[in-house]
Amino acid sequence: MVTPARPRVGVLALQGDVREHLRALSAVGADGRAVRRAEQLDDLDGLVIPGGESTTIGKLAATFGLFEPLRECVREGLPVFGSCAGMILLAERMTGGPDQPRIGGLDMTVRRNAFGRQVDSFEGPVAFAGLGDPFHAVFIRAPWVEEVGPAAEVLARLGASGPGSDAEAGSAGRIVAVRQGHLLATAFHPELTGDVRVHRLFVEMLKGRRTR
Repeated sequence: MVTPARPRVGVLALQGDVREHLRALSAVGADGRAVRRAEQLDDLDGLVIPGGESTTIGKLAATFGLFEPLRECVREGLPVFGSCAGMILLAERMTGGPDQPRIGGLDMTVRRNAFGRQVDSFEGPVAFAGLGDPFHAVFIRAPWVEEVGPAAEVLARLGASGPGSDAEAGSAGRIVAVRQGHLLATAFHPELTGDVRVHRLFVEMLKGRRTR
């Protein structure tokens, strides 16, 4: 059985911008639904892991017995999109703080809180491969990608005219969006912008795939 015309996309609803992702998914023709239990993963065509606090999301995922089912979803090829904290949870490697349990799957190293603290949050245009006009990206205590392995594709880097605070010094050219097969991740929060092009890209990734 292949993906239906209106794919079923779960949003991991442990913490973060769950409603915002559900709204964006609906706008691009997906049937979004909140996911809090392992059995709710069974009939999905795709999954979004929202931004929030990656350590908290990880602890809650462990408490609810979700870590291994989520890892199995990734291993089985379920398309997954992670934004901000979701990017950290999908990374195979992490730096910039104590290690923490992650789902993994994306061959990359992320640096937690790379742009600084909450007060260093910023917005700006990002050239995103395949989306045409620059995407107005919202970075909130965001990670960046230190390096990617050969299997991962860089979709976006921060421009040379990026933010200029001390915490953000040296941020120009940093990798902020990556795709690897059925996995997609952004360091920023597309769900907060009203621009649904990243969500549309993710839903396009679901088409033609075999359902779980």
